[in-house]
Amino acid sequence: MNKKTFSYVELCTMKIAVFRKEHFNAAHRLSNPNWTDEKNAKVFGLCNNPNYHGHNYELIVKLVGEPDPETGYVYDLKKLKDIIRTNVLARFDHKNLNLDTEEFKSLNPTAENIAVVIYNILRKLISEQYEIKITLYETERNFVEYPVE
Repeated sequence: MNKKTFSYVELCTMKIAVFRKEHFNAAHRLSNPNWTDEKNAKVFGLCNNPNYHGHNYELIVKLVGEPDPETGYVYDLKKLKDIIRTNVLARFDHKNLNLDTEEFKSLNPTAENIAVVIYNILRKLISEQYEIKITLYETERNFVEYPVE
């Protein structure tokens, strides 16, 4: 059985993906303020509940880059954990997204929009040398990814 081995130089020019998975709980109401109550109820169904509803979101942040020749890390996952907890979880966990956050005061908090907002928050904090992808599970069966190739 031939095993491929890599020199240190080869390893440090390879792109490798690292992932951080987090969890947060948040409430929201899907609604378009330009529509009637009837149209909002028809389009958004139970997600348009005037008393809001909640989800247990699962967030996966993927970073792609080259391993650092000194550490072997693509990115320090403790640093990534701290960035996510400080800038995403502290902002959205146990919040009503419509009422408690600036990001969704005038933006419908769909899973798609939440993923884009999280991406934009992290993109400002993580060097452009890394590709970032956000996967957000709203339920076990419903999830979104941003950006897509």
